[in-house]
Amino acid sequence: MIPTPHIELTDPNLLGKTVLMPGDPLRAEYIANTYLDNVVKINHIRNMFGFTGSYKGKKITVMGSGMGMPSIGIYSYELFAFYNIEQIIRIGSCGSYSESAKLYDVIVVEDAFSESSFAKTAFGYEENIIGSSQSTLHDLIHAADQLQYPILKGRIHSSDVFYRSNGNVMKDVAQKYDCLAVEMESFALFANAKKLGKKAGCILTVSDSLVTNEATTAQERQNSFNKMMEIALEAAI
Repeated sequence: MIPTPHIELTDPNLLGKTVLMPGDPLRAEYIANTYLDNVVKINHIRNMFGFTGSYKGKKITVMGSGMGMPSIGIYSYELFAFYNIEQIIRIGSCGSYSESAKLYDVIVVEDAFSESSFAKTAFGYEENIIGSSQSTLHDLIHAADQLQYPILKGRIHSSDVFYRSNGNVMKDVAQKYDCLAVEMESFALFANAKKLGKKAGCILTVSDSLVTNEATTAQERQNSFNKMMEIALEAAI
């Protein structure tokens, strides 16, 4: 089924076997223009930009996922199932739940906890914690080590909601499930990869802190998370 309802590309040969997937399509454009050679734009439906280019001689695709599990759930599923992508690495921002995870720190995600019904509704999965692919996790850690970029490793919270007034998230989630930070996509990506027999990983940069209330600007989130991007690119090759 090519093209799919959300991806217009008709030639899967224009895709790399690994897709780097930031939430923001403008971050995808920034990565393509900053790091890739011979860039070709491969999707613009709904302005969810995708680009393919060459990084150190290897074909890499970078494409936005949008915000939240329903959105990344659609794009990652179509890439895995209909375009035969082997691996997706999410590149995102997160809010810190821990004093140890400071603004601009990089987190390599080992697994994701979520209260979301995504995996149960889609695939009948009952678990509320789903792990990244071990090979992708290893590659991200190795790439960070080779680049000599410090990282944190651990569990994150994939939330269905951004604004929350019910309950105490630090007590109900961060402490109970030992989560370093919160974002909104990884659990769905990991569930899709598990179901379809594909590989998935996630690397995040702390954009704000629920502990100190510090925050980055929208421009900084779009253009200043280079260490995370470089780790993901090195892991992809």
